Amino acid sequence: MPLEAIDQMMHRARSAGYALGYFESWNLESLQGVIDAAEETRSPVIIGFNGAFLSGPERLAGERLAWYGALGRGAAESASVPCGFIFNECPDDQWVRRAITSGFNLVMPADPEVPLTEYAERVCALTRYAHTNGVAVEAEVGELPCGVSDDRRAKGSVTDPSVAADFVAATGVDLLAVSVGNVHIKLHGSQPLDLRRLEAVRDRVPVPLVLHGGTGIATDSLRDAIALGVAKVNYGTYLKQAYLKAVRAALGRDCAHPHRLLGMGGTEDILVAGRLAVRDAVLKRIGVLGCCGRADT
Repeated sequence: MPLEAIDQMMHRARSAGYALGYFESWNLESLQGVIDAAEETRSPVIIGFNGAFLSGPERLAGERLAWYGALGRGAAESASVPCGFIFNECPDDQWVRRAITSGFNLVMPADPEVPLTEYAERVCALTRYAHTNGVAVEAEVGELPCGVSDDRRAKGSVTDPSVAADFVAATGVDLLAVSVGNVHIKLHGSQPLDLRRLEAVRDRVPVPLVLHGGTGIATDSLRDAIALGVAKVNYGTYLKQAYLKAVRAALGRDCAHPHRLLGMGGTEDILVAGRLAVRDAVLKRIGVLGCCGRADT
């Protein structure tokens, strides 16, 4: 089916009291695993790729965004469940503009290195351009702490409800990501959210709210957040952890046949191991969002 309009997906989620999962991909196998799980549970889903990673200057080989756009759009159109498609968390405005015309129907400009006033101006311009092309925009107010960082960003900053309301009114964004106790790249354990702050933001901000750092959010707290109106939850870290564990185990098998290890699709294939690991990781988390069975309603 064609890509599902983000505003329609968000409206249905908020009306029915569930959240959509954004399960981030980084290659073909991870994307297959996400859609496998969504189809198995009959769940609408957000697929996509990380813009900061793809545009990063430290990459040893440059990436062609058009390839990722075509891959994601083709995957969504062949899926039997509704899919949105995001270019997530990109600090480079030119890459965001390219994503808008490369097949994505949701983009997220994100640049915690600049003052909020400058960020708002850039987001406002990008939102106008995106809306002209039928693409939705997600932005963020507040900064998530980072679980693997030892610089100033390790502590992050929480979302101020008044600042968030002013930002949304000034920029016209369609979704807002908030910092209310959630953590980026939390490698171990989970922690609760500041639900009072989340409720205060919800009361001031008219657009759907998003939680990044889904990996480390305590289950009961996440359920409460969805009840408060959170409509999208992002997952990435634990998917890669599951993928790497499976691929490392597959590489440890005693098999010298290169085609069995890569490409034949059997029990020894490390690509299949990665795909199945992502599928199973999504299956473990998607139920708490309340979206299972909602693809057909």
